[in-house]
Amino acid sequence: MRLRKEADDLQEEEILLLSRISDALAHPARIKIFKYILYNNKGRTSVCNKDVVAYFDYSQATISQHIKKLVEAELVLIKKVDKFSMYYANIGILGKYMHSLKKLDF
Repeated sequence: MRLRKEADDLQEEEILLLSRISDALAHPARIKIFKYILYNNKGRTSVCNKDVVAYFDYSQATISQHIKKLVEAELVLIKKVDKFSMYYANIGILGKYMHSLKKLDF
């Protein structure tokens, strides 16, 4: 006997999205870095790697590894400007994440 899917059921794509983004936000440093980028973007301030390194007490290599994880999860987008990589928070993917979280119906 097949059960009918309800409209609010999570689709496979949403489950993968939740997993990917939750994994990226599973480290406190990545949450802080994402929040920093988000806050600066909100104020229309561009953020590059040296800005993040100057703000946090982490090495450049550590910052790069954390940002790489945020980029892989699509939480942070990179735009090349001359020789610099500028970081931007991806509000769209964050909205999809929040919408999918609501479907978990805690």
